[in-house]
Amino acid sequence: MTIDIIQLSSAIILIIAVLLQRRGAGLGSAFGGQGNVYRTKRGMEKYLFVLTIILAVIFLSISLVNIIF
Repeated sequence: MTIDIIQLSSAIILIIAVLLQRRGAGLGSAFGGQGNVYRTKRGMEKYLFVLTIILAVIFLSISLVNIIF
């Protein structure tokens, strides 16, 4: 029961973290949007990127623990 609550809350926080990230070039470059511009992540953008990776690892590990038990 507790594992389910932790998994649900980590999933919601992970979704929010992914939605907060800026949209990349995606299909915009195909229609004349951004070109091949390489830039580094700085400040809050880098923090959010690292947080998203950490949350994904937490969610995956909790999911595996939930399958085992």
